[in-house]
Amino acid sequence: MSKVLIITALVLCTAPFAGARSIAGDWHGTLKVGEAELRLVLHITQSGDGGLKATLDSIDQNASGIPVTTIAFKDSKLSLDVEAVHGTYEGTVNAETTEITGTWTQGQSLPLEFKRGAFPAQAVHKPAKPSDIDGAWAGTLDVGGTKLRAVFHITNTVDGLSATMDSPDQGAYGLPATSVTRTGSSLKVEMKQAGGVFAGKISSDLASIDGTWTQRGGSLPLTLKREK
Repeated sequence: MSKVLIITALVLCTAPFAGARSIAGDWHGTLKVGEAELRLVLHITQSGDGGLKATLDSIDQNASGIPVTTIAFKDSKLSLDVEAVHGTYEGTVNAETTEITGTWTQGQSLPLEFKRGAFPAQAVHKPAKPSDIDGAWAGTLDVGGTKLRAVFHITNTVDGLSATMDSPDQGAYGLPATSVTRTGSSLKVEMKQAGGVFAGKISSDLASIDGTWTQRGGSLPLTLKREK
C-alpha cells in the first residue's frame, strides 16, 4: 500500500541555465510501477538571471507542488533531485525540446518519458439518475497488522458507474477509479494508479459488499458497508 509520491510543499531550487534551448514550461509523463500508473506533471520556470526551478505534481495522488530541490540542464542532459520523496530523475531532452527520455529512481529505477505540455483534458461524465449503490462505502484493510481504512464513493453517470477512493490513514482522498464494472450483484473497481482492484458481491439488502482487494500479486479480504 506504499505510495510513490506523497509530500506536497513549496519549490526551492536554483541552478545555472546552460544552452540556447529553453525547457521552461509544463511537461507530462506517466510512471509505471508494476501494474500501477501514476500521472506526473513537471513545472519548470526560468528566472531573469537564467536560473531554473521546478515543482512536480502527482495527479493520481492529489499531490501538487512537490519541490524539486535541485535542477540542472546542460548539453541536453536534465537532472532533478526531489528530496521530499527521496527521488531523482536523469533524462535527455530531444533536439526539438518536445520530449525528455530518462529514468526515475526512488528505491528502484524506472523509465519515465515526459512530453511538453499538459495532459489532454479528460472527458467529464455527466451525472445520471442515481443507481441503487450510489453513495459512500467504507471498509478496513488489515495489512500485516496495520489497519487502513478505505472509502469508495460510487456515482452513476450517463456513461455508466464511476468512483473515487479515499485512504484516510494515508492522507489520500478522491483517487479516481480507472473503471467500474457491475454485472448483477458483482462489482469490480479498478484503480490503475495504485495497481489495485476491488472485486465483490453486493448483498441483497444493498447494505454491504463482500469482496477482495488485490494489489501487486497479493489479495486481502475487504468488506464495504454503506455509509449514511
